[in-house]
Amino acid sequence: MPLKIYNTLTKKKEEFLPLQKGKVSMYVCGVTVYARCHIGHARAAVVFDVIFRFLRYRGYEVTYVRNYTDVDDKIIKRANQEGVSCQEIAKRYIQEYEEDMEALGMERPAHEPRATENISQIIDLVKKLVEKGFAYTVDGDVYFSVEKFSSYGKLSGRDLEEMRAGARVEVDERKNNPLDFALWKSSKPGEPEWDSPWGRGRPGWHIECSAMSQRYLGESFDIHGGGQDLIFPHHENEIAQSEAATGKPFVRFWVHNGFVNIDQEKMSKSLGNILAIRDLLQDHHPEVLRLFLLSNHYRSPVDFSLQNMIEARASLDRFYYALQEIEDFLTQRGESRPATTPQPPKGVTRELSEKISNTQGEFLEAMEDDFNTALALGYLHDLTRTLNRAMVEKSFRQDPVAASLLAEGKKFLLTSGKILGLFQMAPVEYFASQRRKFLKSKGLREEEIMGLL
Repeated sequence: MPLKIYNTLTKKKEEFLPLQKGKVSMYVCGVTVYARCHIGHARAAVVFDVIFRFLRYRGYEVTYVRNYTDVDDKIIKRANQEGVSCQEIAKRYIQEYEEDMEALGMERPAHEPRATENISQIIDLVKKLVEKGFAYTVDGDVYFSVEKFSSYGKLSGRDLEEMRAGARVEVDERKNNPLDFALWKSSKPGEPEWDSPWGRGRPGWHIECSAMSQRYLGESFDIHGGGQDLIFPHHENEIAQSEAATGKPFVRFWVHNGFVNIDQEKMSKSLGNILAIRDLLQDHHPEVLRLFLLSNHYRSPVDFSLQNMIEARASLDRFYYALQEIEDFLTQRGESRPATTPQPPKGVTRELSEKISNTQGEFLEAMEDDFNTALALGYLHDLTRTLNRAMVEKSFRQDPVAASLLAEGKKFLLTSGKILGLFQMAPVEYFASQRRKFLKSKGLREEEIMGLL
């Protein structure tokens, strides 16, 4: 079946056909590097990592770009609080982010541009908008005029007049419209700054992504991703400034992941329930966190709780237990090559053979239906249960085709696991790592336990 993706722009699932046959261009908004990354960042990273992996599995050549915002009001504030440079703050948290992503088993994007490395591209784009009449200057600042872009609001579904009437934008009398947004900000004492036609200053947030995505993927590309919180104003503004500058459609498919709640409450600094990725990995195996985040459809909210993490671990344990049992069986049997039998498969053998074949198709269909990892994992769970039932049946264990069937089941689990970023460890290593993590949580060392034994 064709791959279908829900497009936030059209509010429906559409068949995915890339602009260039066999190739996919994908840009995902990365993090603003002023603090440790939290579980919300982890969800976005995992979601688009799986999309990247699946597109490659389907045979596409994927150019995946994920940026860093390394100049921003929040970074400046943090630097001033600590009495260090913005570059030092950015460097610190980029390194921490990369360590978190490596721990979570992420594939590296082809390009990871930083805003400060693309100042000339940003300035060129702002100049083009000024020249075309979509932007205006005020005292060294440059603003985009939303009224000049007739389809402003098409991504978020918002009406410009209604937005203006209920605008909660900080009042700035210099703006033509309270919804106009900054493309370039004039410098203030102690802030990073660069030369520009409008005086020394720094880029606004929204223009960064338009400049970087166009540099690496062109004026039009296939997929733009990010969290649902970025739909408005960030992605809405990206569309406006990009299409105003080029006169071309900016992105064909807009893909947005849902929020992470904490114990059924919205995650926010005011509630004090922000969970840093590296803190979570102290207590939970990276693949447990991945499985938990993939257990709901990516567009749906997911609720983090200790109970949900316990269930995710139990679920992952069952997968690894099945893989361990298969390895043990194949080692004992000493074979995994296809075997022949004069009789057609029957009983448990037939059930397992059909289950493997059906699950391969079901898994693919689930992933092709807007990357439905929740449904895909459900099919893998069903297969695992069938594998476990078969291995305890005496008749199956004596069947000459048992080894080849189990080898086929194992191969499929590992193939699907590679797409999801799961089952990437040898079972014995996985269980050993879980044991060490448990002992550490109790203040114990494995050597002490073995010594007592």
